[in-house]
Amino acid sequence: MLETIDEQRPVVLVVDDAPSSLGMLCDTLEGEGYTVLVARDGDSALQRLELVAPDAILLDAVMPGLSGFDTCRQIKANPVMAHIPVIFMTGLSETPHVLEGFACGGVDYVVKPLRAQEVVARLHTHTRNARMTRLAREAVDVAGFGVVLVDARGRVAWRSPQAALWLQGAEGGTQPGRLPEPVYAALEGDTDEVLLTLAGVQLSVRNMGRVGIGETMLLLEQRSANAASPSRLANAALTPRETEVLSWLAKGKTNRDIGDILGMSHRTVNKHLEHVFEKLGVETRAAAAALATGHVF
Repeated sequence: MLETIDEQRPVVLVVDDAPSSLGMLCDTLEGEGYTVLVARDGDSALQRLELVAPDAILLDAVMPGLSGFDTCRQIKANPVMAHIPVIFMTGLSETPHVLEGFACGGVDYVVKPLRAQEVVARLHTHTRNARMTRLAREAVDVAGFGVVLVDARGRVAWRSPQAALWLQGAEGGTQPGRLPEPVYAALEGDTDEVLLTLAGVQLSVRNMGRVGIGETMLLLEQRSANAASPSRLANAALTPRETEVLSWLAKGKTNRDIGDILGMSHRTVNKHLEHVFEKLGVETRAAAAALATGHVF
C-alpha cells in the first residue's frame, strides 16, 4: 500500500537491497524534512515510480536483478521521470564505475559507507536545482508554446510536457528519440518556419538556434487551421528567458514571485518585462498577459 505523501515535504526514493543498513540515513533525511520512500531493488523502484514522482532518487549501483545503472537508464528513458535527479550510492569507487554512473544519467555519486550529512547536502542542492529547472521549463508551456531540444545527431535531448503531447500523434511513425521528418527542415537553416499537422493539430516549428553544447532549441506553437500568419506573440521573437517571465506573469505572479521562481532579482524581472512589453507593443501587464493566454484585445 502506498504511503500518504505530504505535498509540502520533498520526497526522496531510497533504493537499496539492504535498506536496514540505511536506517541512520533515512532517519536523518526525515529529520531534514524529507518524506522517505524505500524500494529493495530496481524493479520495485520502477513500480513505485509509476505511482509517485519523487523529488530525487538515492540509488544503490549494485543490486541483485536489475542493477542500479540499468534502473537509472530506464528512468531516464521515460520522459515523465527523466527530470528526477539520481544520486548513486555504492562502494564501487573506481573510475570506470563512476563514469558509468554519470553516463547512464546520474547527477552525483556518493561512496559507502555513507556520511549522512554529506548526502543531505548533495540532496538539497540537486533537489532545488531540479525543481527550479522543471518550473522554468514548464513555464514555457504556460505561454502556449512547446519546446524541444535536439542534439547534434538530430535526436531529442529534451522536450517540454506540451511538446510531448503534440508529438505523441507522430510517434508511431518515427524512430525512438527522433522527430517527425518534416520537423528537421527547421534545423537545416533553409526556412524560418515549418508547418505540419500531427493528429489533427497544426503546428508551427521554429528554429531558435543553439542553446548548449551541440543542442538546438525548436519552438512549437499551435496554429489554427485557417491562420494566415504567425501570431503576434510568435512574431515578437521573445528570448527563452523573456518567455518564461511572461508565462509566469500570465499566471498572475508578481515580479517578486517570478524572481523567486526563476532565481533572479525582481529588478531583473522588471528589465525582462520592459523588453517583453516593447516587443509585444503593449504598455500594461494585463495586455501582455492577454496575449500570452491567447486572448485578443
